[in-house]
Amino acid sequence: MASDTRARILDAAAELYRRQGMAATGLKQIAAAANAPFGSIYHHFPGGKEQISEEVIYAEGVRYGLLVGHQLAAVTDIVDGLSDIFASAAALLVELDYTEACSIETIALEVASTNERLRIATETVFSDWIDGLTQWFTGTGLPIDVCRSLALSCLTSLEGAFVLCRSLRSTEPMVAAGLAVQDRTRAALPTS
Repeated sequence: MASDTRARILDAAAELYRRQGMAATGLKQIAAAANAPFGSIYHHFPGGKEQISEEVIYAEGVRYGLLVGHQLAAVTDIVDGLSDIFASAAALLVELDYTEACSIETIALEVASTNERLRIATETVFSDWIDGLTQWFTGTGLPIDVCRSLALSCLTSLEGAFVLCRSLRSTEPMVAAGLAVQDRTRAALPTS
């Protein structure tokens, strides 16, 4: 039962962070969303909000990594697959009425200059994603440095598009970002 409460707290915090950011989310709100007594917050997370946030970052990093990893694994043509990944992100934004985005990105923006422990956690997650994308791009046969550059381009385009889409309440930035990454990848491939 205790681990169920702990998991509910983490899930509630992750959802609230995706919707409103970490700074705007209070511990009482997390406890209420988790349907948990407030005292259970410090029982399961003696480090308070910072500990919850760090664990959310790592858990969400794995969750998003698996979600995108499954999409990438299904791709048979890397160039075409890129537009599918961005289109899928756009569809999700519409489905959620632009209320949720990547919680890692949201937290990273909030803590990059203020909390080294959480900055390191977001750095770790982003680095893992970059490594995974780099590995995926190696399927093109391109040199590893080009694959890493494409991975960085893909991730920065995706994360930046999330911010603009939510602000503009439009999928246009996501579509444009997907096309740009697709074009950049196509241009990097050797012509036959």
